[in-house]
Amino acid sequence: MKPIAALRTLSEHILATPQSRRKALITGLVVMAVWVTFFDSHSLVRRARWHSELGAIAAENTRLQLEADSLSAAIEAGLSDEVVERLARETYGMRRPGETVYRIKEVD
Repeated sequence: MKPIAALRTLSEHILATPQSRRKALITGLVVMAVWVTFFDSHSLVRRARWHSELGAIAAENTRLQLEADSLSAAIEAGLSDEVVERLARETYGMRRPGETVYRIKEVD
């Protein structure tokens, strides 16, 4: 018997009665539901994982946007004289006339 003829007789046998058609339909729907839920490239499991990742990324994006806004505000405000003096003293070791600077080295 040829393969195509065998498939025809098998399908005729499976779909012969309304009960067997109903069983075949339910089996097909269950197989399709399992496939879509677990094995598809856009399965429900992967979609749930992507949704949780989206929430984490959105929260990080908000945090970074707030940080960028605060840094932009600090840049626009400029440096005050006190900040410039502190940076000059700490970074470059500058001092005022008549002032003695004692350097303290930190031990690791």
